[in-house]
Amino acid sequence: MRTPSTPPRRGWLKWLIGTALLPLLIFVAYLAFVLNWSYSDGERAGYLQKFSRKGWLCKTYEGELAMTTVPGVAPVLWNFTVRDKAVADKLNALLGRRIVLHYEEHRGIPTTCYGETSHFVTRVHEIEEPASVTGVLGNAAGLARP
Repeated sequence: MRTPSTPPRRGWLKWLIGTALLPLLIFVAYLAFVLNWSYSDGERAGYLQKFSRKGWLCKTYEGELAMTTVPGVAPVLWNFTVRDKAVADKLNALLGRRIVLHYEEHRGIPTTCYGETSHFVTRVHEIEEPASVTGVLGNAAGLARP
């Protein structure tokens, strides 16, 4: 029997709040893990073909790198995402040039609000065309003349 001095039992309310918050806390912990731990990392070189900021609600920087080994051969296209604004600004300045991208791959991201791809570029630098490629093309053009 309850006396006027004892508070009502609210055990069911704590259980309800705990049941609702537990999945949310697990999701937040999972999201923090997949965004901060990289599955793999590496570098890719090629020509920056496309770079834009896109998305309806969550705006992300998305790009496309055309990787080719020999001029005249169809390039392999590699899509990537950039989360850092400073890296995005640098990439905008290098559009159409030969670059090297350092990336980290994050697998298992549950939404596209963080990017459309699982490859996130963290650094970029421009590389010059090799002299041998321009020399070969220049010599071939020179030989074709009578």
